[in-house]
Amino acid sequence: MDALAGLLDGPRARGAFLMRIVMDPPWSIRIADRAPLSLTALVTGHAWVALDGADAVRVGPGDIVINRGPDPYTFADDPATPVQAVIHPNQRCTTPDGVDLHDAMDLGVRTWGNSATGTTLMLVGSYNIDGEVSQRLLRALPVMLVLPAQAWRSPLTGLLGDEIVKDEPGQEAVLDRLLDLLLIAALRAWFARSGVGAPKWYRAYDDPVVGQALRMLHHNPAHPWTVSEMAAAAGVSRAALARRFTELVGEPPMAFLTGWRLALAADMLTDQDATLEAVARKVGYSSPFALSTAFKRARGISPREYRESHASRAAGQLVSPG
Repeated sequence: MDALAGLLDGPRARGAFLMRIVMDPPWSIRIADRAPLSLTALVTGHAWVALDGADAVRVGPGDIVINRGPDPYTFADDPATPVQAVIHPNQRCTTPDGVDLHDAMDLGVRTWGNSATGTTLMLVGSYNIDGEVSQRLLRALPVMLVLPAQAWRSPLTGLLGDEIVKDEPGQEAVLDRLLDLLLIAALRAWFARSGVGAPKWYRAYDDPVVGQALRMLHHNPAHPWTVSEMAAAAGVSRAALARRFTELVGEPPMAFLTGWRLALAADMLTDQDATLEAVARKVGYSSPFALSTAFKRARGISPREYRESHASRAAGQLVSPG
């Protein structure tokens, strides 16, 4: 698993919120659901999207908007249109003064809006719980990014649009996977654009030496790696790999490996059935004690405390009244 694919083991869609929104002007929707990551695909029509206090950006058919929570943002037909609906946590929808709008704007299977034949059609997917593996990538993203249609080509938006209105056995799993694929395709296209501040480790994948070392670490974190072994595989000296890796990635190879292992361990600890011994083995630590020592040194809390804290946060999200 490379670091971009690792995003899917962080906020991987598991029962993600997906909605087809159909609107006719005038309309304005404020999204304040505090989701850690949301994706909006414009299918027809146009919209303006803005973070609070920032200039609005016009988006049209084929454009993708990715928002990194928890900051609220607004979609509207025009920046001057007053907010008419607010999306709260747990996808509760009200007017700005609190009147429930769920029934009034329900247009059928995963479809919501003010007109069944509205001129603007958007597909929205929101991830509910974030994870540790994803953080290296998510920290590299702006709070909001817009990928213009001309910057990429993908059939995934159309596939998601076809599937989102179906209500068949296994449909939730189909939609989750399509959302994941669309997110990864969009981020890959966005990072590939010139002038985009992709993280150092992402750009380092293109280097013939460091990229090979990164792939080894990402794909097999449990292996007892040494810098000498990686250097031999890459066909360079130990000193040359260490110097080039640090220059391109921003930290030495073994420091990067430790961070990757602990991120993986943190995600595994969210599974209440995973033993500390099993987690340690899967991420390359010789014993639960060794993992606990490294984990506490890096994060200031023990794996047990981390697991309990994560369980409490997850429970809070599930019972949040919005």
